[in-house]
Amino acid sequence: MRILPFFFLLILLMSSCSENYTPKPRGYFRIDLPERSYRIFDTTYPYTFEYPVYSAISIDSTRMAEPFWINISYKPFNATLHFSYKAINGNLAEYLDDAHTLVNKHIPKANAITQREYADPAHRVFGLVYDIRGADAASPYQFYLTDSIANFARGALYFNRVPNNDSLAPVIEFLKADLERMISTFRWKSTGNQVSVKYKTKH
Repeated sequence: MRILPFFFLLILLMSSCSENYTPKPRGYFRIDLPERSYRIFDTTYPYTFEYPVYSAISIDSTRMAEPFWINISYKPFNATLHFSYKAINGNLAEYLDDAHTLVNKHIPKANAITQREYADPAHRVFGLVYDIRGADAASPYQFYLTDSIANFARGALYFNRVPNNDSLAPVIEFLKADLERMISTFRWKSTGNQVSVKYKTKH
């Protein structure tokens, strides 16, 4: 008779193992976003802009870096905006081609690349903004700015980890707003007062 309890237990285990298993949807860790607040980057560099208080600016010290190149580190998100500057000397077309080429390198991993024009004629700040969509895209956001005469600058946002932009989507959208604030407050040192302007959208 002592065998009966073990027999029923065995039947119970076998019946529970035969149930259909429904996998749970993939979940991601909750990301706490900081409160937005900005400060002004205004030094001896030939440009100025606003950037978040929760980020840090450092001089680009890599071997290929040139004068006035900087990195903006978004420490809470382990992300960096690599920002380069070049003086124009009859070679604007070359810089524009380089910017397009660097964006096009992400095409194999991107689902879509949206190009948006930016123009602030009052301060001679013109450019293009690239939204790069795709879970495996290494850089989700890039842009360049120029006055078409003397100055050219380019920014590229990268996360310091293996790309997984599905899980990083809230952070990417959060940082895009900060980068748009940077662009809308961007001034060449010789262009006068700061005035905010809006994007023109182009698909």
